[in-house]
This record gives sequence, structure tokens and C-alpha cells, in this order.
Amino acid sequence: MGVEDDIKRRLLDMLEKDPEFRYAVAGILGMSQTRDQLSGISKSIEKLSENQEKLWLEVKSLRENQEKLWLEVKSLRENQEKAERDIRDIKTTLQRLTLSEEEEAGEVLAAKLEEKLGVRPVFTRLFIDSKEVDLYSAFDDYWLVCEATVRFGSSMIDELNQKVELIKRSRPDLVRPKLIKAVYTIISVGDAAKKAEEQNIWVLTWKEELTPLKPTT
Repeated sequence: MGVEDDIKRRLLDMLEKDPEFRYAVAGILGMSQTRDQLSGISKSIEKLSENQEKLWLEVKSLRENQEKLWLEVKSLRENQEKAERDIRDIKTTLQRLTLSEEEEAGEVLAAKLEEKLGVRPVFTRLFIDSKEVDLYSAFDDYWLVCEATVRFGSSMIDELNQKVELIKRSRPDLVRPKLIKAVYTIISVGDAAKKAEEQNIWVLTWKEELTPLKPTT
């Protein structure tokens, strides 16, 4: 029998006959198993820590993306508010331009009529059946209806005539024996001035008369 076999036999005898030895061996084996278990737990904890770190990085990335999204939403709101302000400014500017055009028309017409007829009339704006007449005035035997426009085209002739007829039908109290139909403009397009003269419409700009003054009865 070899030495190794003899050692094994003695160990087996001691395990069988010596309780203290048996308990010591069991304790050693238990400690070894416990160490293995602790090693496994440690590895699991390490893996959990790595996963937790990844999770925190993902949460951080989500927060950063959320912050970027809020900044984009804020920027969109600011741009929308700016666009709304720009639109309001444009509307205000257009209203001012329209008002200025009518005021300028009134000044030019008043000066021309004072020069030609010796009367400087006061003009008002009329609203009849939801239709707007830019300039109206009545003085002596005359009544004047004028449209103020930046660009005078042939369609304005029909519009002016329609408003004259509307006043005659709806507000005969505003009518006088002699009618002056007028258009104040900055630019006359095509043959609009020629057609206006054929219908006795007085067309003026700030610097000249494009057609002569011809009151009608």
C-alpha cells in the first residue's frame, strides 16, 4: 500500500472515529463553500453596480434630452410670440398707411376744390350696408364721393360707381344736385385714367390731376 493510500485510510478512520476532527473538516469545507458563495455574490454585486451605473448614465442622458426638448419648446414659443408681434405690427402699419392715404387724399382734394370752387370742404368716412366710402363731403350744391387707393385700376371705376348708387338708394339725404366722383391714387395702371375721364371721374395724385374735374347732375 502506498503512502497516499495510507493517508487516505487514516483520514477516513479519523473522520469516522474522531468527532472533533470530523467537525473541523466540515467547518473547513463549509468555509470553502461559503467563500465560493461570497465570491459569486461579490461578482453579482459588481455586475449590479455596473448595470446601475449604466442606468444612471441613461437617466442622465434622458434628463439632458428632456432639457434640450424644453429649450426647443421654449425657443418655438418665443419664435411664435415674435411672429405674432410681427403680424400685429404689420396690421398696425397697414392701418396707418391706409389712414395716411385717406388723410392725404382729403388734404389734396380740399386744396384743389378751394382753388377751383372757392370752398374747402370737410371730409368724412361713410359706412353704408357694410360698404365703406373712403371720403364723402357735401357743400353748397355739391356732393363728393372719393376712393383713395395706392394703385388705381379699371376695377376701381366700377367700385366707385356702385358706392355712388348705394348712397343714392340707401341715403338720399346725402345727395346734392351736383356730383363729383373722384379717385385719389399714387399710381394709375393701364388705361384706367382714360376710362375714368370717359365717366367724368376726377383722378388725382399728390402732384397732378390725371383727369379734369367735371361735376355731373
